[in-house]
Amino acid sequence: MTENKRKRTTANGLSERAPDYMSRQAQTTWRFLVGALGQIKELKPSDAKLIEMYCTQYEIYRNAYKHIQENGEVQGIYESVQNAAGEVIEKDFKGYKRNPMTQIYSDSIKNLNNIGKELGLSPKSRKELFDGLNEGDEEGVADIVRLFK
Repeated sequence: MTENKRKRTTANGLSERAPDYMSRQAQTTWRFLVGALGQIKELKPSDAKLIEMYCTQYEIYRNAYKHIQENGEVQGIYESVQNAAGEVIEKDFKGYKRNPMTQIYSDSIKNLNNIGKELGLSPKSRKELFDGLNEGDEEGVADIVRLFK
């Protein structure tokens, strides 16, 4: 059985198909982003690596958030007290420590913001993108405005 590997691309040459090695979550994010960014002429196929980084960071963000929801922002620290035979007879509570996933979550949000700015995904970067467009290209401006609404 042969699969049609013909690549469909957007108007700016970005592949609509996510790389096969990406996870399902990252591929879903890829399709959404390429669909939203596909008509922006300033983006080129070489920017696909930025989109890939954004998609994988989004997956890390989602996984970290899920872990934090399941395990909390902090975790208890316990010290085991053992008898002479080495059996745990008691656990003493020593306090709390920050769940390491909170740092991963925080880092992924920062990375998403930075990469998103590069791709024109923040309100400020979109404004800069619109301000930089040629005034004679009203049709192109209208297409971009329609995409981001």
